Amino acid sequence: MRVVPGWALLSSAAAPVFLVGGWTLAAARQPGGFDQIGGTISALAARGAADRGIMTVGLLGLGLCHCLTAAGLRPLRPAGRLLLALGGIATLAVAAFPLPAQRGSSTPHGLSAAVAFGALALWPALAAHRRREPAGAAGLSARRGTAAAALLLALVGWFAVELTTGGARIGLAERVAAGAEALCPLLVVLALRRGRRAAGGAPAPAPR
Repeated sequence: MRVVPGWALLSSAAAPVFLVGGWTLAAARQPGGFDQIGGTISALAARGAADRGIMTVGLLGLGLCHCLTAAGLRPLRPAGRLLLALGGIATLAVAAFPLPAQRGSSTPHGLSAAVAFGALALWPALAAHRRREPAGAAGLSARRGTAAAALLLALVGWFAVELTTGGARIGLAERVAAGAEALCPLLVVLALRRGRRAAGGAPAPAPR
């Protein structure tokens, strides 16, 4: 039975801390306050933002955590793990290509964000446990993975609608979608570890 190592639990737990802690601290440092309902996460790391390094570190930490967690999710299918790692790499690119000052746009930033949101929404659907793994140790069945991906895609879709229509809740939609995507790997890791403990504690079948 493949095991999810303890460091993968730590990296998956640290991911939402980097994200939420980053946008909370960075917003608090903006002169005159920052509207987290209407303002995007990227605006906090944009060139010209006050203490933009806080949100930049938050994004870098988030991306690295996703890559580490993907490496540690050994019971899951490689396709899902690679997609999670891709989401982490794309998140690093989001930090590497910040938005310009004064609410400008950036093609590399936009493409990186699109890849990150898409990959981090789809990975559970491709990460269903290997067939040779015991069912009790799986923690992520095909049905659960598909349901999780559908929910994440719906949240990303809400953000996309707000973004394209210039809605007043762009920041809220982005934070809900990004927060759910950051939390998903932790929930999967916890389910895998709980399933392994349950399988390990089950009584062995009586010999015939």
